[in-house]
Amino acid sequence: MFKNGESVTATQRKFRLHFNVARHGRIPSRNTILLWVHNFRTTASAMKKKQGGSARTVRTPENAEAVRNAVEQSPRRSAARHAQALRLSDNTLRRILHQDFNFHPYKLMLVQELNQQDSGRRITFAETMLQMFEEDPELVILTSDEAHFHFKGSVNKQNFHYWSTINPRQVHEHPLHCDRVTVWIAVAKFGVIGPYFFEENGRSVTANSARYIVMIRNSLITELRRRRLNQFRIWFQQDGATAHTSRETMAELRRLFPGKLISHRGDVLRPPCSPDLSPCDFFLWGYLKEKVYVDKPRDIPQLQNAIERESRAITRQMCEQMMANFSRSLNECVKNKGRHLNDVIFHV
Repeated sequence: MFKNGESVTATQRKFRLHFNVARHGRIPSRNTILLWVHNFRTTASAMKKKQGGSARTVRTPENAEAVRNAVEQSPRRSAARHAQALRLSDNTLRRILHQDFNFHPYKLMLVQELNQQDSGRRITFAETMLQMFEEDPELVILTSDEAHFHFKGSVNKQNFHYWSTINPRQVHEHPLHCDRVTVWIAVAKFGVIGPYFFEENGRSVTANSARYIVMIRNSLITELRRRRLNQFRIWFQQDGATAHTSRETMAELRRLFPGKLISHRGDVLRPPCSPDLSPCDFFLWGYLKEKVYVDKPRDIPQLQNAIERESRAITRQMCEQMMANFSRSLNECVKNKGRHLNDVIFHV
């Protein structure tokens, strides 16, 4: 930093060259570099100065009571911030919440009300998928979806939690319009395909049928072939968005995945109003949004770079665990008589 005219951009470039970091590889953010320089100037060390002494790690009755009071007063505050405020380790605070008080981090999820017919469809889907897994333990399901990543002004509903013993069922209002990118990603137990950004002339656009087909041909199939994966042995899953289920789109998908399409109007009917039965909804988007916004992207290109970087960082082990959670959610759906899985806590 000092050798490069105190330019953050020049420092990042030198860092990338010195450590041979790939174009989309992770490098220190602007705020991180400025923090290190500030710490060095004030303390002669780049390390962050500890505040208020070391964290306590003992689960005493006094600590437990302090945790209960703090969480009841501010149930929307993250566990990490509660731990910092109470000078407890993050692991200690979480053990107190889970083991002492049976608290769970309930996730904000937007769902439509289910009627009796919807519940029946969810049960049928769950039973069909469970039978497929039982008949073929090596079954490969490639589940896909789009999501909006807002530049600012929108709550991350995938990663918003409310600590409580009961589900608070809260809602959140956000601005009608703000800058965003529309991203498509597919995940299977072998890994992640994508991200693919729907944009034209450098601007984000919605995913209509024509654009969706272009993505399938130019991105999805190209990537499957590059990885030498047999597309005719893969089950492709998507939701019931209009762009996904138009006549032209369905014809293209049936040609590419004959007899192996999980979708509205597909070979296996995917039930509507079921984000809890979609790995993209119950894992992928929440995980990505937690990671992407850590360094607070300053513009759309930085936001896209962060999405690409964090998507590539998802490991095969995480994807395998995601599919294990998918099987678990199917079983819970059958046991729950097709109702929404409000109380399921998934593991990553």
